[in-house]
Amino acid sequence: MIQLAGRTAFVTGGANGIGIGLVRALLAEGCKVAIADIRQDSIDAALKTLDNQSVMGVQVDVSSRDAMERAADEVEAKFGPVSLLFNNAGINLFQPIEDSNYSDWDWVMGVNLNGPINGVMTFVPRMIAAGNGGYIVNTASMAGWLAAGSPGIYNTTKFAVRGMSESLRYSLAPHGIGVSVLCPGLVKSFIYASDDVRPKDLMSGAKPVDTENVKRLEEFHQFGMEPDVIAARVLDGMRENRTYIFSHPEFKDEVADLFAEYLADFRDYPNDPGYEQRTGFEQFRRARYTEARAAARKAT
Repeated sequence: MIQLAGRTAFVTGGANGIGIGLVRALLAEGCKVAIADIRQDSIDAALKTLDNQSVMGVQVDVSSRDAMERAADEVEAKFGPVSLLFNNAGINLFQPIEDSNYSDWDWVMGVNLNGPINGVMTFVPRMIAAGNGGYIVNTASMAGWLAAGSPGIYNTTKFAVRGMSESLRYSLAPHGIGVSVLCPGLVKSFIYASDDVRPKDLMSGAKPVDTENVKRLEEFHQFGMEPDVIAARVLDGMRENRTYIFSHPEFKDEVADLFAEYLADFRDYPNDPGYEQRTGFEQFRRARYTEARAAARKAT
């Protein structure tokens, strides 16, 4: 079981939503915590609510590799090596792929996929070198399981985060580093107002903000799960070293239905030339994957 007290945590998107819930929960566990966020005003507001000497803020654009390296240096200079990484920053663009352009892709992919990649590439080598184990939680979404026509780019990024996280979970297990994927449903956050933080250089061809839709989304998000509730469930998932942390149990039946549909799409085709040799390799691969999953469960 991962021991949290005394460790340094880096939480992206840490100034509101799930992020601030994680910050509060980690501080309560005795961690030193860095709130990493793109908006300095949001960081300042968050810090004012936290009467704690073990927290700091760092402004960073997670889509920038250089910015993440600088942020890591700043945090580790003050709090020591980061061994708890929460790649949580995310934005959304509520429109289908066919209504999107390359600037839309660059923006959403930059934050939602390149952000976790940059977090991993910045901190994992440091975590391995420190030799103290640790834990990584990458925030995906139930939209990384349940795709619809909209939001198409968002769905794409969250499916990708799942794949990256599962691969990391197996490769980092020998280093005593656990990896989980957080898949939340609706949360009390400001993701419906993502356009507020869209960079000017990625505005080319962007559709005008649908203010009526933003208002509707704001109303829905008022019924989202409280960040502190999600954070408590994340820490439970870390202690149990789960691959997936499903914070919203109301999705269980829908996911079961989805996998039933997947299995129904398989067909019992007749054996083709090379079948025996191919399945022999697949049996070997399956055994190795089973071993890797078992080792990952014992990583922390």
